[in-house]
Amino acid sequence: MSASSWPLVYRLVQHWDQPEITDVAEAVRQAILSSRLPQRLRPGSRVALAVGSRGIAHLAEMAGSALRTLRELGAEPFVVAAMGSHGGATPEGQRELLASYGITESGLGVPVRTDMEVVEIGRNSWGEPVYWDRHAYEADAVITLSRIKPHTDFRGRYESGVVKMLVIGLGKRRGAETHHKYGVRGLRDMIPESAKVVLARTRFALGLAILENARERTAHIVPLEPEEVLEREPALLEQARRLLPRIPFRQLDLLVVGELGKNYSGTGMDVNVLGRQLVEGERDSLDPCITRICVLDVSEESHGNAVGVGLADLTTQRLLNKMNRHITDVNALTSCFLLRTKIPHALANDRECILTGLNTCWQPHRERVRLAIIPNTLQLETMYVSAPLVEEVRQRQLARELPEDLRLEIADAPTPLPFDEQGNLIQEVLFPESIRAQRNRGFRCAV
Repeated sequence: MSASSWPLVYRLVQHWDQPEITDVAEAVRQAILSSRLPQRLRPGSRVALAVGSRGIAHLAEMAGSALRTLRELGAEPFVVAAMGSHGGATPEGQRELLASYGITESGLGVPVRTDMEVVEIGRNSWGEPVYWDRHAYEADAVITLSRIKPHTDFRGRYESGVVKMLVIGLGKRRGAETHHKYGVRGLRDMIPESAKVVLARTRFALGLAILENARERTAHIVPLEPEEVLEREPALLEQARRLLPRIPFRQLDLLVVGELGKNYSGTGMDVNVLGRQLVEGERDSLDPCITRICVLDVSEESHGNAVGVGLADLTTQRLLNKMNRHITDVNALTSCFLLRTKIPHALANDRECILTGLNTCWQPHRERVRLAIIPNTLQLETMYVSAPLVEEVRQRQLARELPEDLRLEIADAPTPLPFDEQGNLIQEVLFPESIRAQRNRGFRCAV
């Protein structure tokens, strides 16, 4: 395919009118001080701060503020990993994951416990054991830093959030396996039952519920008392759902995703963005409806975990070369969602991958291809789109069909896709504000 026959793309920027906290450290401090936790603590109380493996914005800053506030209250805090089977389900892997988010003993000045040892604290109404991290169980109080967000595996009253971290995150690998072996039922229906056991038999003292806006910035930090978690979290979940970033189109012929990774979504690529869940026995939402998906690379922050690669139809040999099969398999086999790690067709480089996507997307007329390119499924403020999508945006703007809190800005002139000498897309040129570009500052490009 000659360069002239490649579809030209236009830069599209989504402007959302959504809440945003500018001082997250102070917001965390006030959330703790406004809760009942200060009255519950005694001088010298050992308090575990549970931190997970999701790429929460300003996570280290939030953790640092929480730890400082606990010290102000006379407590002796420490960090405990709350990420189920992530990091290869090993203490070393989980410590490495936390360190990649800035959660380290040297940085925070407290112990960071990543041991996988658990205690069985009881059985839920299904008759299944409920496990809890031993360090958390032996602490005088436990606080969770939990992002409330729609889950990528199921729909229910409780998805990603405080309740799930209490059961799966702090349940470590054994807790994750107990629930995932039932598939969707184990997550949607059994997690709340296990949470009741946790709330009754542990010293869980406060949940800091974090909501992020569509720009991946902190929108709200809400303190949840133990006695109100089950009642209040569903409303926060619906609020988080309304804040989700989305691709502003209902149908695409081809979507190109620059990177997948655990720092972007628990499934590598957020199924709420793709419209594909690939959950055995469950129907996909198909909103948006995307004919063909290419994923080009896996993020460094994912440490070789390529869970979610099976959500794509096409990928690159580069991604597969970076894939750590052991870490990926542990995550996938523990979750029991196996379709998402099936290997798609792999092409030699990005150019070949995208070209194959164009040739197989069921739209033979290049000028009609509905193409979108995004850096990942988390950062959707800027994307590149083909001419038919530009025309759709203009028509929707004239008809005033866009949501009230969304404004779309389209560049006047199209641009060709920039490839380097190896035939790989220079994502840093297209998305200079992306996580990849920030990581690779100082890269050399040969367009």
